[in-house]
Amino acid sequence: MLRRFLYECRRVLRVARKPESEEYWKIAKVTGIGIMVIGIVGFVIRLIVELIGA
Repeated sequence: MLRRFLYECRRVLRVARKPESEEYWKIAKVTGIGIMVIGIVGFVIRLIVELIGA
């Protein structure tokens, strides 16, 4: 089992590569937008709960 895990880790590391600068910034932007959307949705839900509960 451990041998299989190490084999899989080695295989993944062989295929993995460092992202180029442009690709990195695209991923960072999409991640940031996703975090903001989740925050806004949470804020709106909290606001609705506060207005209904008041």
